[in-house]
Amino acid sequence: MAYDSSREMARAAYRALEEKKAENITMIDIEQVSTLADYFIIASGKNRNQIQAMADEVEDVLGRAGHDVKHKEGYQTANWILLDYGDIVIHIFDTQNRLFYDLDRIWRDGRAVSIEELEEGSKDNVD
Repeated sequence: MAYDSSREMARAAYRALEEKKAENITMIDIEQVSTLADYFIIASGKNRNQIQAMADEVEDVLGRAGHDVKHKEGYQTANWILLDYGDIVIHIFDTQNRLFYDLDRIWRDGRAVSIEELEEGSKDNVD
């Protein structure tokens, strides 16, 4: 089943990360502040094996839906894995590198999005 929107891709990626016990998953809607992507998803793992398993799960889930990763970096060292799907970009960090690079702060001009919001639809349209 192909996902029709970046929102659905982000939701599926979030659930895949959650399946592998990702910590501190943050989703940022950057559509209004950047042309890089619609969503950044940032997550942390405890060790190399977990971080690689999280990346593998995202690739498997999105791949089965017909979305191949366009660019992947950092898999071997697994202290920061980047998975670029065009519409969404996933950053999987170890704890130390997440604190050091602090993408959550750098992209604070974007809008934080909860998984509930992605599942329920946009709450911005409710008057």
